[in-house]
Amino acid sequence: MKVREQIWVGIDVGKAHHHACAVDGTGKVVFSKRLANGQAEIEALIARAGKAAGQVRWALDMTSGTAGLLLAVLRQAGATVVYVPGRLVNRMAGAFAGEGKSDAKDAFTIAETARLRHDLTVVTSPEQSIAELQVLTARREDLMGDWVRGVNRLRDLLASIFPALEAAFDYSTRSPLVLLTGFQTPAGIREAGADAVAEHLRAGGAWAKGIPAMVDKALAAAAAQTIALPTEAAVAPLIARLAAQLLDLDREIKNLDKQITTTFEQHPHAARITSVNGFGPILGAQLLADTGGDLQATFGSSSRLAAYAGLAPVPRDSGRVRGNLHRPTRYHRGLRRVFYLAALSAIKPEGPSQVFYRRKRAEGKLHTQALIALARRLIDVVWALLRDGREFQPTPPLTTSAA
Repeated sequence: MKVREQIWVGIDVGKAHHHACAVDGTGKVVFSKRLANGQAEIEALIARAGKAAGQVRWALDMTSGTAGLLLAVLRQAGATVVYVPGRLVNRMAGAFAGEGKSDAKDAFTIAETARLRHDLTVVTSPEQSIAELQVLTARREDLMGDWVRGVNRLRDLLASIFPALEAAFDYSTRSPLVLLTGFQTPAGIREAGADAVAEHLRAGGAWAKGIPAMVDKALAAAAAQTIALPTEAAVAPLIARLAAQLLDLDREIKNLDKQITTTFEQHPHAARITSVNGFGPILGAQLLADTGGDLQATFGSSSRLAAYAGLAPVPRDSGRVRGNLHRPTRYHRGLRRVFYLAALSAIKPEGPSQVFYRRKRAEGKLHTQALIALARRLIDVVWALLRDGREFQPTPPLTTSAA
């Protein structure tokens, strides 16, 4: 085999199998092969690439989940790995001949993209606490998705047989779910009476101070509907089971939040992050998980971090149109959500963030626009703290008419 100076190996990551394609400096395919997602085959691939060239640069379209073993073996071998996002692979595929799609073509596209572009992000090995936070926060995101879907489905079912009760409570809180595990129909609440409903709420661990008001609302809703709908017998048990599942899910989320908080507090950046108004342990953990913790090494500047989070507008100028800025289409949506939620929390108490928000509103910006501007400002604050390694000491804001 001819030994080349450098090759680029693109890997289309799969669950059971990967496909690897190597190209040389001219874009010529050196080899293309399918391999199992196993340590022995990955090590054989690394050995083959090492024999083919003096320098090997690796590129993947996935850096989590099923790519875990592949990345671990590459890191153990001291390989340099860059990340080629799937969206970029799809766009670059149009630059090559043929409209067909296959794992082999995707691997070739990944390899060619790595060869032609020098601005791709290098995949680094996260420290232990960051790796744990990435797993825990990803699990929390899944659970929260299940929670939102479950609550929406519950409300839909309840509204189909007992709309007055559906409108009476916020079912994203625990106590109303406890009520639904025992009572789902108007007749059921009327027959039980106030004492039985209250006892059920107490036994289920509902908020004690709110039980009397809940009982009154439930009885009022039952009194407002004397007719039994035809689907009541089938839907009521579904509501009870779904409410019980949501209570279990709520406990799992709370236990997971405790684990995330404990892991986050062990990180050296934890105190600095939570010293910024708007950031608590959960958002702080998500920030570390989404950025890898080392902002300076990963992004280089707060502007690049803002662009990665989708909070730096990009121009869309053409012809005589100038200054036409818009939100980028490629950005980390999870990180954007972190800073947006932090901004939403930061404007509640009195302080510099609230003054900044009010000033933006006074300038004519909408609520969302003002929050996005504040989120961009929080990026600069967090960047300065993690770069300089100092605690955040908010300075008194300038007096403005908006304040």
